[in-house]
Amino acid sequence: MAGRKKKKERPENLKLRKTVSLITLVFVLIVFLLIGYFVGLPLVRQFREEPETFRAYVKSHGLLGQLTMIGIMMLQVVVAIIPGEPFEVGAGFTFGWFEGALLCLAGTAAASALIYLAVKKWGTALVELFFPRKQIKQYAFLRNKKKLDVLVFILFLIPGTPKDLLVYLIGLTPMKLGTFLLLSTLARIPSVVSSSVTGSLLHNDHMLAAAITYGVTLLISAGLIIWYRRMPIENQQPGDRP
Repeated sequence: MAGRKKKKERPENLKLRKTVSLITLVFVLIVFLLIGYFVGLPLVRQFREEPETFRAYVKSHGLLGQLTMIGIMMLQVVVAIIPGEPFEVGAGFTFGWFEGALLCLAGTAAASALIYLAVKKWGTALVELFFPRKQIKQYAFLRNKKKLDVLVFILFLIPGTPKDLLVYLIGLTPMKLGTFLLLSTLARIPSVVSSSVTGSLLHNDHMLAAAITYGVTLLISAGLIIWYRRMPIENQQPGDRP
């Protein structure tokens, strides 16, 4: 009935709901950590030590291999201790630069959506499980609603920024999921494509071209970082920048 006051939740029910949510959160965290340790890290070592073996393993599984690549990228975003760039290079090495880049972007977008929804449900408590409060406070300038879209795009565009932390922090802002996925995915494209192109060139034994591609990427990255540091951002303290 219109105008009727919403019934207040009983204290015991609220406590039970919070307990179930906490148990679920801890369980999910443990599962991801175990997968990261027993699956993610060995795959990183395999690609570094035996890239051809890594390529043969993934390619031999067809569609399952593509889904595995997407899953690896999702795992890398969720479990921040796993580096992402080796897998981006590995995706280009295994699938070619174009398909490899698409698989990487699909994986990071899917993981970003899951994290966003999880943070919306569990809030700051979830973020603080992965990152110290001091580090989180350094990005308080994301509360600037007027410039939030621009800031998010810039931070995801520039290599070297803590994108894993940022993915978790966006769930604490008023930004909509669709906007976040669009901005972050577009901003990731240059970095992901450059890594996958490097991997593709390495597979074809174009070492010099791979080195040049990587060198150009580093120069562009340095330019973007310098530009970002000189760009005035309202309400941002000097120590807040990455």
